[in-house]
Amino acid sequence: MLSLAYQVIRWTFGTVAWSARSSRDQALEIVVLRHQLEILKRQVSRPQFQPRDRVLLAAASRFLPKARWSSFIVRPETLLRWHRHLVTRQAASWGSKSRGRPPIPPEVKELIVRLSTDNPRWGYKRIRGELLKLGHDVSAMTIRNVLHRRGLGPAPRRAGPTWTEFLFCTPQGL
Repeated sequence: MLSLAYQVIRWTFGTVAWSARSSRDQALEIVVLRHQLEILKRQVSRPQFQPRDRVLLAAASRFLPKARWSSFIVRPETLLRWHRHLVTRQAASWGSKSRGRPPIPPEVKELIVRLSTDNPRWGYKRIRGELLKLGHDVSAMTIRNVLHRRGLGPAPRRAGPTWTEFLFCTPQGL
């Protein structure tokens, strides 16, 4: 769908290209600058380009002379990469919001904490095995991270003295 929009925008800009050369360049540059100003108004930090923004800027870059590319807020390599994505119809991936691993449901996090507090000698791998029996596939490192965020340490010493405290404590009655 985006590649079709890209082709339409490019055809529109191409028709503008047949008119006067110098006024065309100036008008297109004004359109690009106004659009980039709208993009910057939408956010405070680093600009986040939406797919329609990338289409417009990539299409406009094909008709502006490279000497005028300094008016863009992105590097020329970025514009060329966007253009390649549009031409090869890979721009559909621009709109996907699912990046990274899905979060662990809160119920599973509570189950991890409950298993570790009810069974203080169980390690991460044992908890993982029990979760697999219950139908939850969670890695041992994720279990470690969940327990660490809750302030729970590794298996043998979730409670009680540390090794240093054990070594330097003086026995009563000696």
